[in-house]
Amino acid sequence: MRRKNPHPKRAVNARTVLKVSRDKEEEVEEEEPVLCLKIPDEDDDLEANHHQIQKEEEEEEEEEGEDDDVKRLWRIMCVPRDDVVEQNQTRKDAKGVKRKRGHECEVCEKVFRYPSYLARHMRTHTKERPYECDVCEKRFRESGTLKIHMRIHTNEKPYECDFCDKAFRQSSDLKKHLRTHTKEKPYECDVCDKAFRDSSTLKRHVRIHTNEKPYECDVCEKRFRTSDTLQKHMRIHTNEKPYECDVCEMKFRRSDTLQKHMRIHTNEKPYECDVCEMKFRRSDTLKVHMRRWH
Repeated sequence: MRRKNPHPKRAVNARTVLKVSRDKEEEVEEEEPVLCLKIPDEDDDLEANHHQIQKEEEEEEEEEGEDDDVKRLWRIMCVPRDDVVEQNQTRKDAKGVKRKRGHECEVCEKVFRYPSYLARHMRTHTKERPYECDVCEKRFRESGTLKIHMRIHTNEKPYECDFCDKAFRQSSDLKKHLRTHTKEKPYECDVCDKAFRDSSTLKRHVRIHTNEKPYECDVCEKRFRTSDTLQKHMRIHTNEKPYECDVCEMKFRRSDTLQKHMRIHTNEKPYECDVCEMKFRRSDTLKVHMRRWH
């Protein structure tokens, strides 16, 4: 007994229109197949379903007053399956393009997941720094960066090391510090296999191999590999000397220069010659000594 079609306006089986004759073992090809979205059961009567398709097509031609939504639904459900896949893919692609346009930076074409991320990113191009420190009037692009900066003035260091009790203002600084105890260096250079404790140090190191210098001086157009090197260089033009000696009040542009200067007052000589055991305040002075005498 043939199973009753629960959807009279749809074909139960349109997978094939090949009429099979078991006695003569020959195949008779009918019309080009029409593929519907509903995949029928394998045990359905193929020939009967093919006649069902023809009958419904004739009824559709006779019904002139049928509702437009019903006709549109029929067209959607009975288009070839390959066309449906192509239409769905087109909609997905179109949706993807729309989403990308909505959160894409118009300057550098970088794409962000959320509009708020894009808004923060745009400040790198506009140089906007809406968050200002009440103490030193230094400005920042993000409120979170200002919050971390304020710990410089309050001397707040909420992140403490369990090994040496050293404290840090940021959790990321503590995480990096812990690797000094564990000797972990998870970031490795693909060129020279040198390993580093944090990703930012690796990123800066790779620029040695690529010779990339993304930071440019606005005054003399000299380029640098790191932002802090550029910042130090800018003090040549501004004549800023923020580091002052507590003993003689001499000022310096860089903290390491002040550190070397302090050895004059402390008489500290950390660099020793391996040959004659002579000691020096600076490493470059030791190198000159080695070349000249040894």
